[in-house]
Amino acid sequence: MVMATPPESLNSLAARIRACTLCEAELPMGARPVFRVHSSARILVAGQAPGIRVHRSGIPFDDPSGDRLREWMGIDRDTFYDERRIAIVPMGFCYPGTAERGDLPPLKRCARTWRQALLDQLPAIRLTLAVGLHAVHWHLADDKRSLTEIVRTQATSGDPVMPLPHPSPRNNIWLSKNRWFEAEVVPEIRARVAALLQA
Repeated sequence: MVMATPPESLNSLAARIRACTLCEAELPMGARPVFRVHSSARILVAGQAPGIRVHRSGIPFDDPSGDRLREWMGIDRDTFYDERRIAIVPMGFCYPGTAERGDLPPLKRCARTWRQALLDQLPAIRLTLAVGLHAVHWHLADDKRSLTEIVRTQATSGDPVMPLPHPSPRNNIWLSKNRWFEAEVVPEIRARVAALLQA
């Protein structure tokens, strides 16, 4: 009789991801996967890829982008980093390097290799904050409109995936041109996050 292989545990999968060196040759500072997961988390923050500061600290969103994101969510650092409540899973787990206008996009091999298997181990997720274009397009695969159009029409729809612009200071011009975001979307983010954290 052939015995079925038991499904891999979240801890085992996370350990394999943390040891991953698949993209080592393409990464300017080597592989250092950065993410936080727990099977009880109800909110998923789906970012892009770690920046150089996050690569060095090993703490996701440990930078001005994280400060702004926490402000949008209406929570403090302790709550944000409580992985039993909030999972943080970027599209690429390692720092991809820099281009002329900011960091390079996350390496696609990372999401192809690990993403769905990891998300399958997070059964309690009720809200996904898809942060930035790469995360938005992955989580809303059928929607190829511009980020501005997607955020404007989808972010307050009540759907389980909430698309957001990247909170980087490089997006200050976008935020100044789209003041509806802070007026309409940020209160919605805070309300939905608060409801899930209090449940």
